[in-house]
Amino acid sequence: MPPSITPLEQSKDDHDDLVFLEEHPTAVETTGVRSVWRVMIIDDDEDVHSTTTFALGNLDMQHRPLEFVHAYSASQAREMLQHEQEIAVILLDVVMEQDDAGLHLVRYIRETLKLADVRIILRTGQPGYAPEIDAIRDFDINDYKTKSELTRIKLYTTVTAAIRSYEQIRKINDSRRGLNQIVLASTELMTLHGVHNFAAGVLHQSASLMGQQASGALCVRECPEDGCDEWRVMATAGAYCHLEGLQLTAKADARMYAAMEQSLTERRNLYGPDYITLYFAGKASRDFVAFLDMQRTMTDIDERLLEVFCSNVAVGLDNVELVSHLHNAAFYDQLSKLPNRTRLIEILDEMLASPARETATLSLVDLDHFAETNDALGHQFGDTLLVTVAQRLQSRLGEQLTVARIGGDIFCVLGDSTQVNPASILALFQTPFNIDGQDVRLSATLGLVRLNEHDGSGADALKDADIALKRAKLQQRAGHFYFSRSMGVEIRERVRMMHALRTAFGQDQLFVVYQPQIDLVTRRPMGAEALLRWQTPDGKFISPDRFIPIAEYSGLIIDLGEWVMRTAMRELVALRAAGHDNFMMSINVSQVQFRHPYFLEMLRSALEDTKAPPEFVELEITESMAMEEPDLLIKMLGQIKQTGVSIAIDDFGTGFSSLSYLQRLQIDRLKIDRAFVTEITGSARGSSIAEMVIQLGRNLGLAVIAEGVEDERQAMILQTLGCPLAQGFLFARPMTAPVLASWLNDDALQGAA
Repeated sequence: MPPSITPLEQSKDDHDDLVFLEEHPTAVETTGVRSVWRVMIIDDDEDVHSTTTFALGNLDMQHRPLEFVHAYSASQAREMLQHEQEIAVILLDVVMEQDDAGLHLVRYIRETLKLADVRIILRTGQPGYAPEIDAIRDFDINDYKTKSELTRIKLYTTVTAAIRSYEQIRKINDSRRGLNQIVLASTELMTLHGVHNFAAGVLHQSASLMGQQASGALCVRECPEDGCDEWRVMATAGAYCHLEGLQLTAKADARMYAAMEQSLTERRNLYGPDYITLYFAGKASRDFVAFLDMQRTMTDIDERLLEVFCSNVAVGLDNVELVSHLHNAAFYDQLSKLPNRTRLIEILDEMLASPARETATLSLVDLDHFAETNDALGHQFGDTLLVTVAQRLQSRLGEQLTVARIGGDIFCVLGDSTQVNPASILALFQTPFNIDGQDVRLSATLGLVRLNEHDGSGADALKDADIALKRAKLQQRAGHFYFSRSMGVEIRERVRMMHALRTAFGQDQLFVVYQPQIDLVTRRPMGAEALLRWQTPDGKFISPDRFIPIAEYSGLIIDLGEWVMRTAMRELVALRAAGHDNFMMSINVSQVQFRHPYFLEMLRSALEDTKAPPEFVELEITESMAMEEPDLLIKMLGQIKQTGVSIAIDDFGTGFSSLSYLQRLQIDRLKIDRAFVTEITGSARGSSIAEMVIQLGRNLGLAVIAEGVEDERQAMILQTLGCPLAQGFLFARPMTAPVLASWLNDDALQGAA
């Protein structure tokens, strides 16, 4: 039999209606158009079709009549379901062509056609024959009835419950789809920056939720309680673009104005016949209303979704200025309003990815001695000075350049190399800066990098410029230096060695050796200098000239220095226990180590823990250390002397020591640098500096020792000049602790003989 559709009218005298929770009227009802519930009957018995339509045909369910679709076999139903739309309920016979044809059809409906909303009621004329328990367990079935038990009222009740379930599922799914759209819309809105962009996004996303193009405006009323009769148009779309940036009055657009006023007065959304207004409650006397033309009638689901959307947008609109402020705080310097380091790196990345990199230069501009000016004249004066410098850099170098502030007194200029060059930038500092009627002269030091010679990221380019800046500062203030690839190799090598040094220290690849110090008259050892050495696992030695500066730069010298100090003190105690009572242990102290706030505590702790006698411990500091901040050093040396430890100045004669300060320093010994020892035999006047140091020591009551003595002639001249002690390869090379102990014992035996 061919398929058929049976529309039926509502009965006026049927009172078997079931009462459910109150429903909102549907959209189709508000328009006066009656929709129907479509019920599909699938059964090979024609009588079942006729009795079902007779029992239900004149009844309303959920405020709608029923429309029946008929299929007389499972195979016919398969074909029909591929194109039939909006089937709410299927009344399905279990046994048709085969005993389980109905169950196979359920699987086809759910798994192949993916129809998850439609409700299925299984009916059977053979109770107990079909696998009822398995069917209910394995398939999404709304109900399972025998045909004999389906009286008119029970059939009505079963179908009504199924339609109710179908309606709820459809509403839930529609709401879920709408909420997903709201999430996507809100996410897209959050990517927009600035009040205008956000407002325009609200218009487009609102229209998109309704499935149409945006045509309308979003306005803000700044002070409605003050009687202000104008709206400020924040964004427009479609036919209303001519209002962009204007004040909206009744004269400008009476229809829109009246709708917005009503929405504001009632503080809610309005749904007109061909428009909607969306109300967004704001804070601080600010309210927002959007007006949108509508091309269709709103449904209940549409209205609910818009209510949710508006509650989200209200927060966003109210806080969009805060978001803009946070964006500015993240990417712009609050004092100068220039791009900060984060924004500059973004700009650099963009430029490095463009052809502009070929002619671009990045320059760091570091204000010389700004900290002193800031401290002397006050931070407010300093801030004003920084703003003035920023304005001059921007105005004088050209608008096409990027000027940024990336640190306290460090600016950055990025742009074409013809404008970003040392001559152009440094010339800006030749004229004084006028601050509050006071002329302030500033100079700057530059570190530059040409982007066409750079292979890394924007952050890497900034690091390279900083390396060049540090090199420029080492040379002179008010100068400049360009980064080169060789500098990059040097820095990478330094970093590699820094990590290797940390590993070596942790794996005991570092050790201490001792070079004896000899009495030039008796040629007997009087002490030794502790020296740090590094031997890699493959047997290679790393020169101290290479790894000591890196240890100082990385701060590892603090731990290394303390370890050397304790190791040397323990060796001193061991030598004294072996009978070498008058042996002096000399230990080098780096400038970084010496200036550490806990150095004095480290020294006292090492002396206490090792039980080393302080009168036989000597600390060696360089002459440059002694002359830098001598007043502070004098105080520090006084505290060290209280421990009983003696002080020697290493490499004496290589610097420019002030004799007046030298007299105030509580030192015990001067050490003649190896360079002056070498000159002793090099020329007629080669011994003059060594002789001067020896005489100075004698006059100040200081002991003197010469280092780097490599031949007998040097030793004899030094002895003749009155130098009492020396060390060098002539007497002994640096040796490990066991070798030193053996060497000293051999020397003692020879002396006894």
